[in-house]
Amino acid sequence: MREIDLTLPDGRRLHAYDTGGTDLPVFWQHGTPNLGTPPEPLFEAADRLGIRWVSHNRPAYGNSTRKPGRSVGDVAADIAHVADELGIERFGVMGHSGGGTHAVACAAQLPDRVLAAVDCSGLAPFGADGLDWFGGMGSVGIRSLRAATQGVEAKTAYEASPEAEAMPDFTDADFAALEGRWGWLGKIAGAAIQGGPDGLIDDDLSAVTPWGCDPATIAVPLLVVHGEDDRVVPVGHGVWLAEHCPGAEFWSRPGDGHISVLAAAEPALTWLRDHAGR
Repeated sequence: MREIDLTLPDGRRLHAYDTGGTDLPVFWQHGTPNLGTPPEPLFEAADRLGIRWVSHNRPAYGNSTRKPGRSVGDVAADIAHVADELGIERFGVMGHSGGGTHAVACAAQLPDRVLAAVDCSGLAPFGADGLDWFGGMGSVGIRSLRAATQGVEAKTAYEASPEAEAMPDFTDADFAALEGRWGWLGKIAGAAIQGGPDGLIDDDLSAVTPWGCDPATIAVPLLVVHGEDDRVVPVGHGVWLAEHCPGAEFWSRPGDGHISVLAAAEPALTWLRDHAGR
């Protein structure tokens, strides 16, 4: 796998990854807090399906320069720069958790470049009409994201407090998934926070402020996958996105939580391959 550092027009550094080859490029959008390393648990499926993974560390993660005040929609410009650097014109996007949210934004912002998109367990826009945004969310997530609604100083103070050390609102199924191959997420989450919480802080701030794009404008195939028992990002978020994104397909997963839903990642990747039109 090739790793590169790009210098963007605004002077920021962006660290990117590319497994290479001539297969269908799919940009992986990492969760919060994670690094952008392509998803090892899906490498075998990607080889079988002819998928080339491309990804990057969002600002303030790893070697990527922080971008204070970034919105969810800002990810599209960064992805476009990576694609241009690698000579990639069109591609798919797929993400989990915070990455699912950014995959949706990318599909909305780059209609001429995104072929198809998969959102697994991503948040809907904050304040979305008809959605109880915190409804069904566990207490840890509520405290963390409510701190973000109070601004960068309050969120930074929260991440420095003992409260921030609480275990996420995972289900028993989630813990079982983390003991299996998706334990990979724990490894990259640990690496992501070694340099500090800035990436996590900025992700959560962007989650509770305007996205800078409208999911309702998405015109490419979109698959929304969500566990019905998810307490980190409740299933209502997935339902709302599926209902408000034209032509979206929704896979509701009974018994799955925020991590165990990744049992559907391989079928979702197959769906993306089938709908990319290449």
